[in-house]
Amino acid sequence: MSLFDKFKPIIDIRSELDSLGIMPFGAVTEKILSPTEAIVNGHEVILAGTNNYLGLTFDPECIAAAKTAIEEQGTGTTGSRMANGTFAEHVRLEQELAGFFDKQYAIVFSTGYAATMGMASTLAGPGDVIVMDADSHASLYDGVRLSGAEVIRFRHSDAADLEKRLRRLGERISNTLIIVEGIYSMLGDRAPLREFVEVKRRYGGLLMVDEAHSLGMLGEHGRGLAEQEGVEDDVDFIVGTFSKSLGAIGGYCVSNHPQLDAIRFATRSYIFTASPSPSVIASTRAALRLLQERPGLRKQLWDNARQLYSGLQELGFQVGPEVSPVVAVTVEDRDRAIFWWNQLLQQGAYVNLVMPPASPGNNSLLRCSVSAAHTSEQIDRILAAFATLDKQASLAASDNA
Repeated sequence: MSLFDKFKPIIDIRSELDSLGIMPFGAVTEKILSPTEAIVNGHEVILAGTNNYLGLTFDPECIAAAKTAIEEQGTGTTGSRMANGTFAEHVRLEQELAGFFDKQYAIVFSTGYAATMGMASTLAGPGDVIVMDADSHASLYDGVRLSGAEVIRFRHSDAADLEKRLRRLGERISNTLIIVEGIYSMLGDRAPLREFVEVKRRYGGLLMVDEAHSLGMLGEHGRGLAEQEGVEDDVDFIVGTFSKSLGAIGGYCVSNHPQLDAIRFATRSYIFTASPSPSVIASTRAALRLLQERPGLRKQLWDNARQLYSGLQELGFQVGPEVSPVVAVTVEDRDRAIFWWNQLLQQGAYVNLVMPPASPGNNSLLRCSVSAAHTSEQIDRILAAFATLDKQASLAASDNA
């Protein structure tokens, strides 16, 4: 036995793919040509798997803000928020986030992972209960494992199952944290958040919603699913990331609970991680302002989402349950999914390949994410690449790829 034995399945599949010249995991983006185009593994492609939902990564105002911050404040903070890493701009971004979400309190984290994992691991602890959607993100699962709380999963997006779990808790409900997401990152489906809130109203508990993939997409102001469903006052904590619609890196939590400011001093992913660099904070602040000033970006995003979703349906592919900027094609055969990913790359479309256990269930996914920066013609080119796929082909055919 060896510490390395558990990695053998990963090593085996990597060796298999390397022998076929296919590199779906760790594909190298060699040159960025625009928010929607790049050279990946030697192929010039349309980027259809970047989560750059509003297309702000190359916005001149965001770039200018980042450049100014580097020139005035340097390249990094070199410390945690608790030590020397809280700059005035971190505080300003927290104030701006709180104002944007119409909340009283906000915390900025170094990554979205640090935000969701940190809050999930800190809000509940030994003797408490966490009730979470079974399809929650890996960062949330990592957080609840660290919490020491009892963890109960309920069936994905099933309000009746959530109610059953909460009913069984009895008086323990006062020490219960409920965790769901806004838009789920694999299939692009929305949580039935209004139904979840109705259950919470009947039984109690605190509710945390991860709006990572719904920030900038949903709601009159782009605040996410809670705003879209009119239940913001019933959500105790909203967490999310800057790495999707805001085109940067970092994470946040907002809340009306005054205890949030004390929670930051108990959250290890906040205490022991270097704070975001000045350029990241500056571009994020600019992007947050542009999200509010340019509602047309949200309209273009949804126009593109509908075009890709309906086009893939017409081609006969199995897509997610509803239109979303996350458009995933389900592929039951793993080898076929790998082969198709490679064929799409060669046809000029870069998408995400997701395989179990990262994907829900036992199927693989060819996961696309559209951007407001995509043109209608680019969406057509993505669809044209999918149209070339042989529905019967699999890895056995890839020797000739």
